[in-house]
Amino acid sequence: MQNTLTIEYADDLLFALGVSDKEFSEEAKLLLAVKLYELGKISSGQAARLAQKSRVEFLFSLSRLSVPMSNLREDDLKNELDFALDD
Repeated sequence: MQNTLTIEYADDLLFALGVSDKEFSEEAKLLLAVKLYELGKISSGQAARLAQKSRVEFLFSLSRLSVPMSNLREDDLKNELDFALDD
């Protein structure tokens, strides 16, 4: 099942941002997906689907928004490294 989110905005917002309604919609989807990913609420794959991008395209878009590609916390990263280095 697909759900839909509707956001109301005036045309003057598009004019102020200098974007079309399509560009605004795409950027809004990306920003929502990035924030949910940054907060650790969804995976990068889920975020990519929400933003309607490929996973690689989504991950590369993160740097433009100053969001790291990995959302692992320091403890999780240490555990992953310990596991990978264990013989």
